[in-house]
Amino acid sequence: MTPTTIRRWAWIHKWSSLVCTAFMLLLCVTGLPLIYHHEIDSLLGNGVQAPRMAADAPRADLDRVIAAGRALYPGKMVMYLSQDADQPDIWNLTLGDNPTDEAYKSIAIDARSARVLAQPSMEGSFIGVVHHLHVDLYAGLWGTLFLGLMGVLLVLAIVSGVVLYAPFMRKLDFGDVRRARGPRLRWLDLHNLLGIVTLAWALVVGATGVINTWATPLLQYWQYTEMAEMTAPYKNLPPPTQLGSMQASLAHAVAAAPGMKIGFVAFPGTPFSSAHHYGIFMRGDTALTSRLYRPVLVDAQTTQITAQRALPWYLTALLISQPLHFGDYGGAAMQLLWALLDVATLLVLGSGLYLWLKRGSAARPAAVAAVSAPTSTPEEERTAFAHDGGPA
Repeated sequence: MTPTTIRRWAWIHKWSSLVCTAFMLLLCVTGLPLIYHHEIDSLLGNGVQAPRMAADAPRADLDRVIAAGRALYPGKMVMYLSQDADQPDIWNLTLGDNPTDEAYKSIAIDARSARVLAQPSMEGSFIGVVHHLHVDLYAGLWGTLFLGLMGVLLVLAIVSGVVLYAPFMRKLDFGDVRRARGPRLRWLDLHNLLGIVTLAWALVVGATGVINTWATPLLQYWQYTEMAEMTAPYKNLPPPTQLGSMQASLAHAVAAAPGMKIGFVAFPGTPFSSAHHYGIFMRGDTALTSRLYRPVLVDAQTTQITAQRALPWYLTALLISQPLHFGDYGGAAMQLLWALLDVATLLVLGSGLYLWLKRGSAARPAAVAAVSAPTSTPEEERTAFAHDGGPA
Protein backbone atom coordinates (compact mmCIF):
# COMPACT_ATOMS: atom_id res chain seq x y z
CA MET A 1 0.00 0.00 0.00
CA THR A 2 1.47 3.35 -1.06
CA PRO A 3 1.92 6.25 1.40
CA THR A 4 -0.76 8.22 -0.48
CA THR A 5 -3.27 5.39 -0.16
CA ILE A 6 -2.48 5.01 3.53
CA ARG A 7 -3.02 8.73 4.11
CA ARG A 8 -6.38 8.59 2.33
CA TRP A 9 -7.56 5.64 4.41
CA ALA A 10 -6.25 7.34 7.56
CA TRP A 11 -8.29 10.46 6.68
CA ILE A 12 -11.44 8.36 6.14
CA HIS A 13 -10.83 6.51 9.39
CA LYS A 14 -10.16 9.65 11.38
CA TRP A 15 -13.19 11.64 10.30
CA SER A 16 -15.70 8.81 10.21
CA SER A 17 -14.57 7.94 13.74
CA LEU A 18 -14.61 11.50 15.07
CA VAL A 19 -18.07 12.31 13.71
CA CYS A 20 -19.73 9.22 15.18
CA THR A 21 -17.69 8.71 18.37
CA ALA A 22 -19.84 10.77 20.75
CA PHE A 23 -23.01 9.04 19.58
CA MET A 24 -21.38 5.61 19.61
CA LEU A 25 -20.27 6.23 23.20
CA LEU A 26 -23.89 7.07 24.06
CA LEU A 27 -25.17 3.94 22.30
CA CYS A 28 -22.64 1.70 24.07
CA VAL A 29 -23.44 3.21 27.48
CA THR A 30 -27.20 2.87 26.95
CA GLY A 31 -26.88 -0.50 25.23
CA LEU A 32 -25.29 -2.07 28.31
CA PRO A 33 -28.38 -1.85 30.57
CA LEU A 34 -30.64 -2.78 27.65
CA ILE A 35 -28.86 -6.15 27.45
CA TYR A 36 -30.20 -6.81 30.95
CA HIS A 37 -33.45 -4.85 30.72
CA HIS A 38 -35.61 -7.71 32.03
CA GLU A 39 -33.38 -8.19 35.07
CA ILE A 40 -33.14 -4.45 35.75
CA ASP A 41 -36.91 -4.02 35.50
CA SER A 42 -37.36 -6.83 38.01
CA LEU A 43 -34.84 -5.28 40.42
CA LEU A 44 -36.57 -1.90 40.19
CA GLY A 45 -39.96 -3.47 40.76
CA ASN A 46 -41.23 -2.77 37.24
CA GLY A 47 -41.40 -6.39 36.11
CA VAL A 48 -44.59 -8.44 36.07
CA GLN A 49 -44.68 -12.02 37.33
CA ALA A 50 -47.61 -14.41 37.03
CA PRO A 51 -48.65 -16.13 40.27
CA ARG A 52 -47.65 -19.77 40.62
CA MET A 53 -50.22 -22.32 39.53
CA ALA A 54 -50.17 -25.95 38.49
CA ALA A 55 -48.37 -26.52 35.20
CA ASP A 56 -51.53 -27.98 33.69
CA ALA A 57 -53.80 -25.16 34.84
CA PRO A 58 -56.39 -24.47 32.11
CA ARG A 59 -56.06 -21.31 30.02
CA ALA A 60 -58.71 -18.64 30.25
CA ASP A 61 -60.88 -17.91 27.24
CA LEU A 62 -59.28 -15.05 25.32
CA ASP A 63 -62.54 -13.16 25.12
CA ARG A 64 -62.58 -13.11 28.94
CA VAL A 65 -58.99 -11.86 28.99
CA ILE A 66 -59.85 -9.01 26.63
CA ALA A 67 -63.01 -8.16 28.56
CA ALA A 68 -61.01 -7.90 31.81
CA GLY A 69 -58.71 -5.32 30.25
CA ARG A 70 -61.46 -3.35 28.55
CA ALA A 71 -63.36 -3.08 31.83
CA LEU A 72 -60.59 -0.80 33.11
CA TYR A 73 -60.86 1.57 30.13
CA PRO A 74 -64.30 1.08 28.54
CA GLY A 75 -63.88 4.16 26.36
CA LYS A 76 -60.70 2.96 24.66
CA MET A 77 -60.25 0.59 21.74
CA VAL A 78 -58.18 -2.58 21.84
CA MET A 79 -55.03 -2.19 19.74
CA TYR A 80 -52.86 -5.24 20.37
CA LEU A 81 -52.77 -8.48 22.32
CA SER A 82 -49.38 -10.11 22.78
CA GLN A 83 -47.47 -12.72 24.72
CA ASP A 84 -43.73 -12.81 25.39
CA ALA A 85 -41.99 -16.08 24.57
CA ASP A 86 -40.54 -16.28 28.09
CA GLN A 87 -43.82 -15.40 29.85
CA PRO A 88 -46.50 -17.72 28.44
CA ASP A 89 -48.74 -17.20 31.49
CA ILE A 90 -49.25 -13.48 30.83
CA TRP A 91 -51.23 -11.72 28.11
CA ASN A 92 -50.31 -8.11 27.39
CA LEU A 93 -53.25 -6.01 26.23
CA THR A 94 -52.78 -2.56 24.68
CA LEU A 95 -55.62 -0.03 24.53
CA GLY A 96 -55.73 3.48 23.12
CA ASP A 97 -57.97 6.30 21.97
CA ASN A 98 -57.17 5.57 18.32
CA PRO A 99 -55.38 2.85 16.30
CA THR A 100 -52.00 4.63 16.50
CA ASP A 101 -52.28 6.18 19.98
CA GLU A 102 -48.75 6.65 21.37
CA ALA A 103 -50.17 7.33 24.84
CA TYR A 104 -51.57 3.81 25.00
CA LYS A 105 -52.37 1.86 28.16
CA SER A 106 -50.66 -1.49 28.68
CA ILE A 107 -52.33 -4.13 30.87
CA ALA A 108 -50.80 -7.43 31.99
CA ILE A 109 -53.45 -10.15 32.48
CA ASP A 110 -53.06 -13.66 33.88
CA ALA A 111 -53.54 -16.11 31.00
CA ARG A 112 -55.11 -18.70 33.30
CA SER A 113 -57.43 -16.70 35.55
CA ALA A 114 -58.05 -13.65 33.31
CA ARG A 115 -57.17 -11.51 36.34
CA VAL A 116 -55.47 -8.14 35.81
CA LEU A 117 -51.94 -8.33 37.26
CA ALA A 118 -50.50 -4.87 36.59
CA GLN A 119 -50.45 -1.90 34.27
CA PRO A 120 -46.75 -1.60 33.41
CA SER A 121 -45.49 1.50 31.67
CA MET A 122 -42.03 1.89 30.22
CA GLU A 123 -42.39 5.66 29.76
CA GLY A 124 -40.59 7.54 32.51
CA SER A 125 -38.88 4.42 33.91
CA PHE A 126 -35.11 4.00 33.91
CA ILE A 127 -35.25 1.45 31.09
CA GLY A 128 -37.72 3.66 29.22
CA VAL A 129 -35.35 6.63 29.30
CA VAL A 130 -32.38 4.48 28.30
CA HIS A 131 -34.41 2.92 25.48
CA HIS A 132 -35.36 6.31 24.03
CA LEU A 133 -31.76 7.54 24.18
CA HIS A 134 -30.60 4.38 22.45
CA VAL A 135 -33.31 4.22 19.79
CA ASP A 136 -34.40 7.74 18.82
CA LEU A 137 -32.82 10.38 21.11
CA TYR A 138 -36.40 11.45 21.96
CA ALA A 139 -36.67 12.75 18.39
CA GLY A 140 -38.95 10.11 16.87
CA LEU A 141 -38.26 8.71 13.41
CA TRP A 142 -35.77 11.44 12.52
CA GLY A 143 -33.73 10.66 15.63
CA THR A 144 -33.75 6.97 14.71
CA LEU A 145 -32.60 7.66 11.15
CA PHE A 146 -29.87 10.00 12.43
CA LEU A 147 -28.51 7.25 14.68
CA GLY A 148 -28.65 4.96 11.65
CA LEU A 149 -26.39 7.39 9.80
CA MET A 150 -23.97 7.33 12.74
CA GLY A 151 -24.04 3.53 12.50
CA VAL A 152 -23.04 3.73 8.84
CA LEU A 153 -20.09 5.93 9.81
CA LEU A 154 -19.13 3.40 12.49
CA VAL A 155 -19.07 0.59 9.91
CA LEU A 156 -16.94 2.81 7.64
CA ALA A 157 -14.56 3.50 10.54
CA ILE A 158 -14.25 -0.22 11.27
CA VAL A 159 -13.57 -1.11 7.61
CA SER A 160 -10.98 1.65 7.22
CA GLY A 161 -9.37 0.59 10.51
CA VAL A 162 -9.01 -2.96 9.18
CA VAL A 163 -7.41 -1.65 5.98
CA LEU A 164 -4.89 0.34 8.02
CA TYR A 165 -4.18 -2.42 10.53
CA ALA A 166 -1.96 -4.56 8.26
CA PRO A 167 0.60 -1.85 7.29
CA PHE A 168 0.32 -0.44 10.80
CA MET A 169 1.35 -3.70 12.49
CA ARG A 170 3.53 -5.38 9.88
CA LYS A 171 6.74 -5.21 12.00
CA LEU A 172 5.18 -5.84 15.40
CA ASP A 173 3.81 -8.89 17.12
CA PHE A 174 0.05 -9.24 17.47
CA GLY A 175 -1.14 -7.87 20.80
CA ASP A 176 2.13 -6.08 21.56
CA VAL A 177 1.49 -3.32 24.13
CA ARG A 178 4.57 -1.23 24.87
CA ARG A 179 3.98 -0.04 28.42
CA ALA A 180 7.37 1.60 28.86
CA ARG A 181 7.16 4.06 25.94
CA GLY A 182 4.73 6.65 27.30
CA PRO A 183 0.94 6.76 27.86
CA ARG A 184 0.04 7.82 24.33
CA LEU A 185 1.85 4.95 22.69
CA ARG A 186 0.51 2.53 25.29
CA TRP A 187 -3.07 3.68 24.64
CA LEU A 188 -2.49 3.41 20.89
CA ASP A 189 -1.38 -0.20 21.29
CA LEU A 190 -4.39 -0.99 23.48
CA HIS A 191 -6.69 0.80 21.06
CA ASN A 192 -5.48 -1.31 18.14
CA LEU A 193 -5.53 -4.55 20.14
CA LEU A 194 -9.07 -4.08 21.44
CA GLY A 195 -10.22 -2.80 18.07
CA ILE A 196 -9.11 -5.90 16.19
CA VAL A 197 -10.39 -8.25 18.94
CA THR A 198 -13.87 -6.69 18.91
CA LEU A 199 -13.90 -6.32 15.12
CA ALA A 200 -16.45 -9.02 14.25
CA TRP A 201 -18.78 -8.12 17.13
CA ALA A 202 -18.65 -4.40 16.38
CA LEU A 203 -19.46 -5.06 12.72
CA VAL A 204 -22.41 -7.29 13.65
CA VAL A 205 -23.82 -4.89 16.22
CA GLY A 206 -23.17 -1.84 14.04
CA ALA A 207 -24.71 -3.37 10.92
CA THR A 208 -27.75 -4.77 12.75
CA GLY A 209 -28.21 -1.45 14.50
CA VAL A 210 -28.36 0.29 11.12
CA ILE A 211 -30.90 -2.26 9.88
CA ASN A 212 -33.03 -1.72 12.99
CA THR A 213 -33.25 2.01 12.28
CA TRP A 214 -35.03 1.19 9.01
CA ALA A 215 -37.83 -0.65 10.83
CA THR A 216 -40.54 1.99 10.38
CA PRO A 217 -39.95 2.61 6.63
CA LEU A 218 -39.72 -1.14 5.96
CA LEU A 219 -42.94 -1.86 7.85
CA GLN A 220 -44.74 0.94 6.03
CA TYR A 221 -43.56 -0.42 2.68
CA TRP A 222 -44.84 -3.89 3.62
CA GLN A 223 -48.21 -2.42 4.67
CA TYR A 224 -48.58 -0.53 1.40
CA THR A 225 -47.63 -3.55 -0.73
CA GLU A 226 -48.18 -7.07 0.63
CA MET A 227 -50.68 -6.21 3.35
CA ALA A 228 -52.66 -4.17 0.83
CA GLU A 229 -52.69 -7.17 -1.53
CA MET A 230 -53.94 -9.55 1.17
CA THR A 231 -56.77 -7.21 2.19
CA ALA A 232 -57.70 -5.98 -1.31
CA PRO A 233 -61.07 -7.84 -1.48
CA TYR A 234 -62.25 -5.82 1.57
CA LYS A 235 -61.11 -2.45 0.29
CA ASN A 236 -64.54 -0.93 -0.43
CA LEU A 237 -66.55 -2.71 2.26
CA PRO A 238 -67.83 -0.88 5.35
CA PRO A 239 -65.99 -1.72 8.59
CA PRO A 240 -67.63 -4.33 10.82
CA THR A 241 -70.00 -3.12 13.54
CA GLN A 242 -69.38 -6.12 15.79
CA LEU A 243 -66.21 -8.19 16.18
CA GLY A 244 -66.17 -11.96 16.29
CA SER A 245 -64.66 -14.15 19.00
CA MET A 246 -60.93 -13.78 19.51
CA GLN A 247 -60.77 -17.30 20.95
CA ALA A 248 -62.27 -18.76 17.77
CA SER A 249 -60.04 -16.59 15.57
CA LEU A 250 -56.92 -17.75 17.39
CA ALA A 251 -57.99 -21.40 17.15
CA HIS A 252 -58.30 -21.08 13.38
CA ALA A 253 -54.90 -19.38 13.11
CA VAL A 254 -53.20 -22.06 15.22
CA ALA A 255 -54.73 -24.79 13.06
CA ALA A 256 -53.47 -23.05 9.92
CA ALA A 257 -49.90 -22.70 11.25
CA PRO A 258 -49.04 -26.03 12.92
CA GLY A 259 -46.00 -26.00 15.17
CA MET A 260 -46.24 -22.25 15.71
CA LYS A 261 -47.44 -20.14 18.64
CA ILE A 262 -49.09 -16.78 18.86
CA GLY A 263 -46.77 -13.79 18.94
CA PHE A 264 -49.21 -10.91 18.86
CA VAL A 265 -52.61 -9.92 17.53
CA ALA A 266 -53.25 -6.61 15.77
CA PHE A 267 -56.89 -5.55 16.06
CA PRO A 268 -58.89 -4.03 13.19
CA GLY A 269 -57.73 -0.57 12.19
CA THR A 270 -54.20 -0.83 13.54
CA PRO A 271 -51.18 -0.60 11.20
CA PHE A 272 -50.59 -4.38 11.23
CA SER A 273 -54.09 -5.30 10.11
CA SER A 274 -56.97 -3.76 8.16
CA ALA A 275 -60.31 -2.31 9.20
CA HIS A 276 -61.84 -5.76 8.64
CA HIS A 277 -59.25 -8.17 10.03
CA TYR A 278 -57.49 -9.50 13.05
CA GLY A 279 -53.80 -9.66 12.12
CA ILE A 280 -52.62 -12.74 14.02
CA PHE A 281 -48.83 -13.04 13.88
CA MET A 282 -47.59 -16.55 14.63
CA ARG A 283 -44.01 -17.32 15.67
CA GLY A 284 -41.73 -20.34 16.00
CA ASP A 285 -40.87 -22.07 19.25
CA THR A 286 -37.05 -21.91 19.26
CA ALA A 287 -34.79 -19.12 20.51
CA LEU A 288 -34.31 -17.74 16.99
CA THR A 289 -37.60 -18.64 15.27
CA SER A 290 -39.56 -17.12 18.15
CA ARG A 291 -38.52 -13.78 16.63
CA LEU A 292 -39.77 -14.66 13.14
CA TYR A 293 -43.45 -14.08 12.43
CA ARG A 294 -45.97 -15.41 9.96
CA PRO A 295 -49.01 -13.15 9.50
CA VAL A 296 -52.43 -14.84 9.37
CA LEU A 297 -55.35 -12.56 8.50
CA VAL A 298 -58.70 -13.50 10.02
CA ASP A 299 -62.02 -11.90 9.10
CA ALA A 300 -62.94 -9.95 12.23
CA GLN A 301 -66.64 -10.79 11.82
CA THR A 302 -66.66 -14.40 10.69
CA THR A 303 -63.36 -15.44 12.41
CA GLN A 304 -62.40 -17.30 9.20
CA ILE A 305 -58.91 -17.08 7.70
CA THR A 306 -58.76 -14.99 4.54
CA ALA A 307 -55.02 -14.87 3.81
CA GLN A 308 -51.62 -15.86 5.11
CA ARG A 309 -48.12 -15.69 3.73
CA ALA A 310 -44.51 -15.60 4.87
CA LEU A 311 -42.91 -12.26 5.54
CA PRO A 312 -40.68 -10.87 2.75
CA TRP A 313 -36.93 -11.16 3.02
CA TYR A 314 -36.38 -7.58 4.18
CA LEU A 315 -38.65 -7.99 7.21
CA THR A 316 -37.07 -11.36 7.99
CA ALA A 317 -33.66 -9.66 7.95
CA LEU A 318 -35.03 -6.97 10.27
CA LEU A 319 -36.45 -9.50 12.73
CA ILE A 320 -33.21 -11.52 12.77
CA SER A 321 -31.12 -8.37 13.30
CA GLN A 322 -32.99 -7.36 16.46
CA PRO A 323 -31.95 -10.27 18.72
CA LEU A 324 -28.45 -10.23 17.22
CA HIS A 325 -28.12 -6.56 18.10
CA PHE A 326 -28.98 -7.02 21.79
CA GLY A 327 -27.74 -10.59 22.21
CA ASP A 328 -30.96 -11.59 23.95
CA TYR A 329 -31.67 -14.96 22.32
CA GLY A 330 -28.73 -17.02 23.63
CA GLY A 331 -29.36 -16.97 27.38
CA ALA A 332 -27.18 -15.62 30.19
CA ALA A 333 -23.87 -16.65 28.56
CA MET A 334 -24.57 -14.61 25.45
CA GLN A 335 -25.76 -11.66 27.50
CA LEU A 336 -22.47 -11.70 29.45
CA LEU A 337 -20.42 -11.96 26.24
CA TRP A 338 -22.34 -9.02 24.71
CA ALA A 339 -21.81 -6.97 27.87
CA LEU A 340 -18.05 -7.63 27.96
CA LEU A 341 -17.67 -6.77 24.27
CA ASP A 342 -19.74 -3.62 24.83
CA VAL A 343 -17.31 -2.51 27.56
CA ALA A 344 -14.34 -3.32 25.31
CA THR A 345 -15.87 -1.20 22.55
CA LEU A 346 -16.29 1.66 25.01
CA LEU A 347 -12.53 1.45 25.63
CA VAL A 348 -11.84 1.44 21.89
CA LEU A 349 -13.96 4.55 21.36
CA GLY A 350 -12.59 6.32 24.43
CA SER A 351 -8.99 5.57 23.58
CA GLY A 352 -9.49 6.75 20.00
CA LEU A 353 -10.90 10.04 21.27
CA TYR A 354 -8.01 10.37 23.75
CA LEU A 355 -5.42 9.80 21.01
CA TRP A 356 -7.00 12.48 18.84
CA LEU A 357 -7.25 15.02 21.67
CA LYS A 358 -3.60 14.41 22.62
CA ARG A 359 -2.25 14.91 19.14
CA GLY A 360 0.69 17.35 19.01
CA SER A 361 1.09 20.54 17.03
CA ALA A 362 3.58 18.76 14.79
CA ALA A 363 1.15 15.93 14.07
CA ARG A 364 0.81 16.27 10.34
CA PRO A 365 4.53 16.80 9.55
CA ALA A 366 5.36 13.79 11.72
CA ALA A 367 2.77 11.67 10.03
CA VAL A 368 3.84 12.62 6.52
CA ALA A 369 7.49 12.03 7.32
CA ALA A 370 6.87 8.67 8.92
CA VAL A 371 4.61 7.39 6.17
CA SER A 372 6.78 8.68 3.33
CA ALA A 373 10.13 7.55 4.66
CA PRO A 374 10.93 4.04 3.37
CA THR A 375 13.26 3.41 6.32
CA SER A 376 10.83 4.55 9.02
CA THR A 377 10.69 2.37 12.10
CA PRO A 378 7.52 0.72 13.38
CA GLU A 379 7.50 3.11 16.34
CA GLU A 380 7.72 6.16 14.06
CA GLU A 381 4.91 4.85 11.89
CA ARG A 382 2.68 4.07 14.83
CA THR A 383 3.35 7.36 16.60
CA ALA A 384 2.73 9.26 13.36
CA PHE A 385 -0.67 7.65 12.94
CA ALA A 386 -1.53 8.42 16.56
CA HIS A 387 -0.59 12.08 16.13
CA ASP A 388 -2.54 12.33 12.88
CA GLY A 389 -5.68 10.84 14.32
CA GLY A 390 -5.22 7.50 12.62
CA PRO A 391 -6.90 4.29 13.66
CA ALA A 392 -9.59 5.48 16.06
